[in-house]
Amino acid sequence: MHYTKYHALGNDYLVIDPQELVDDLQADTIRLICHRNFGVGSDGILLGPLKSESCAFGLRIFNPDGSEAEKSGNGLRIFARSLWDRRLVGTSPFSVETPGGAVSCEVSPDGSSVKVEMGEVSFDSGKIPVAGPAREVLQEEIDIDGQVLRFCAATVGNPHCVVLTDAPTPEMARRFGPLIEVDPRFPNRINVQFMKVVDRNSIRIEIWERGAGYTLASGSSSTAAAAVAHRLGLCDADIAVHMPGGIIRIQFSSGFQATMTGPVTKVCDGRMADEMFREVFSASCRP
Repeated sequence: MHYTKYHALGNDYLVIDPQELVDDLQADTIRLICHRNFGVGSDGILLGPLKSESCAFGLRIFNPDGSEAEKSGNGLRIFARSLWDRRLVGTSPFSVETPGGAVSCEVSPDGSSVKVEMGEVSFDSGKIPVAGPAREVLQEEIDIDGQVLRFCAATVGNPHCVVLTDAPTPEMARRFGPLIEVDPRFPNRINVQFMKVVDRNSIRIEIWERGAGYTLASGSSSTAAAAVAHRLGLCDADIAVHMPGGIIRIQFSSGFQATMTGPVTKVCDGRMADEMFREVFSASCRP
């Protein structure tokens, strides 16, 4: 099976053309491919291009635990770059359909950066979803592992919980992230960001991704965290999101329509050997 590997600020994905598949990707196979000891290793798989009735291209996004994601900002940038590398697109905007909604992508002339119109960010509890009465989920409290944390929630086609803190650290993300991800108030599980507002035009976040774990960078997480900072009046409409892997720029127009711009780097092309897949069961059972 042929693949191409890219990373977006250290968040790495394998792009696989569906024509490479003999059968549908199963959860065990996805876990094996993404495993960093028994497989190729990645933060997820991008399956495309797929046919779409409403957009130029369709895309499915798989987490390393085998689950499917509705949308991924970094994944969309990587997928757009892969289309550009194959000369299926140029530098004009084009549309991509994901389970989390359609977006518009535009690759820079040298391919090093991609702009994605991520759509509207919503704080509506029914859309995210978050359990409880209908409301905008802003400045609420959650008691996790003996700590009371203040959070907001948002959706940009996939769900996010943004925890407000003065000192986000990797240790904080690893301690609280997996507990918040599966908290009962978030029925579809949730991505978690730990956010500090630096100034009117910049924030810093640490990320725990649903189905992936601690992550160096995330486009949808950047979008959600920036939207919360803007919605609370703490930041203006043009925000640099600083993460361990680097910086993504988020801009908002009226109605919280978000545009994300960030880099993409190609890592390699490769082919998976058939014998690797004999390890599906043993690899999927290892922590």
